[in-house]
Amino acid sequence: MPVKVPWMKGVFPALVTPFDKEENVDEAAFRHLIRHVLPHVDGLVPCGTTGEFPYLTREEQKRLVEIAVEEAGGKPVIAGAGAPSTRQAIELALDAQEAGATACLIVTPYFLHPSDKGVYQHFYEIARAVDIPIILYNIPQVMDAYLPRRVVEDLADIPNIVGLKDSSGDLTYMMEVLEFCGDRIDVFVGHDEVVLNALSGGASGMILASAQVYPEVWQQVFAAVQAGDLPRARQLQRSVQKLSRIFCRYGGGVAVKQALKMMGVDAGRPRRPLKSVGGALLHEDRAEIQMELEKLGKVQSSYPDFQVPTGPLEERFGDLELSPQTIRQAGLRLGTGAAGEELERVQLDLIAGPKDSPLGEVYAYQLTYPLHRREALTTILEPNLTVRPPTLILPTLEQKNLRQANMIYGPTQSAVARAIVDALEAGVIPAAAMDSHVMIVLASVHPRALDRHVLYHNVLQAMGEAIQQAFGSGG
Repeated sequence: MPVKVPWMKGVFPALVTPFDKEENVDEAAFRHLIRHVLPHVDGLVPCGTTGEFPYLTREEQKRLVEIAVEEAGGKPVIAGAGAPSTRQAIELALDAQEAGATACLIVTPYFLHPSDKGVYQHFYEIARAVDIPIILYNIPQVMDAYLPRRVVEDLADIPNIVGLKDSSGDLTYMMEVLEFCGDRIDVFVGHDEVVLNALSGGASGMILASAQVYPEVWQQVFAAVQAGDLPRARQLQRSVQKLSRIFCRYGGGVAVKQALKMMGVDAGRPRRPLKSVGGALLHEDRAEIQMELEKLGKVQSSYPDFQVPTGPLEERFGDLELSPQTIRQAGLRLGTGAAGEELERVQLDLIAGPKDSPLGEVYAYQLTYPLHRREALTTILEPNLTVRPPTLILPTLEQKNLRQANMIYGPTQSAVARAIVDALEAGVIPAAAMDSHVMIVLASVHPRALDRHVLYHNVLQAMGEAIQQAFGSGG
């Protein structure tokens, strides 16, 4: 019966592969990455899914393993050796063995899916061809097939098959594997979002893309579970849950390289067809990575403290060259509203008045000569349907990137429009004002706001308050 390997436990990073501008492997950057992460991990895993192994040549894979062994300082190196054919996988496994790897990580045969018997034979032949331990690898998200549990159970009897990395995130599958062969092989969790659940269920450790970004957090989770301190482990898991979710959503490599870059660690760029810019990551996700790294103390905040306009309401429209005296003389209507907490907290300052008043002139001027990076936007309920009274939304902060602009010219615009329509239907805004008045809304939205749904509802509430104050009793 196979004997469990003592080093098969703890935290192992699934290393990215840095590529330079010409898409060559950047060996210096790879060494730097390993040195950055090595003090906080129990071993290294090059040439896996996060390492973009399908895009690597055989020679590149062997060289990356050699570098990992050189830099590991005696810690185990689990070399990715996955391939669609048995012959290719054997060649990669032999290369890894020659390069000094401690073990091989071999994924289920992919693209052309063999029968369960073919899957068993694949791993059986690889195990016979090499002398180092083999870790099976289940990742159905990209292989379009599970490594069948019954096959794992049979393979667990082969002496040098010592473990399984399960990246499925399917805890039912993992618990079944642990039930049937957990006494013979170790199971590593490979899905960052369920680390605590897996460890609590009996997993021996983890192989994670995020373990090169916040390995010390995973070490603390591992230690807390070992000590039976589940409340502490839950707190730690939740502290990195958003980032873990993003990394899993994007398959690890692209998002992790962005995170490392933000931390000042040169992880290079992906190899085509993967892209780190130009649509691979949503603007909101890139901003969320930045924000979560700030919370973890990995990077410094890129934004100053957010302050909404304060002081008398009639003094908040100076940018529009509307003085308190002008506002009072013209009888312009004012209202303000605020809603939400922390990053999704908003404040809307509303000014409304006749088209032939000074506000009408300001309205026309903002359309003709918009403020730089604070361009006013016409409020529309849906494409080609402008609300009435005609309303401009003017950000109080400069829009420094497209993600910020998307928050103003997206959920904010939509919610302001809905609040106006609702106020008209309720009779708060008189019907006569639809044609006689114009309105301008000064929108204060946190530059790091991320939740579009929450932001929409906060703006809707704040705009409703501002309209009620401006047009309701005593407005």
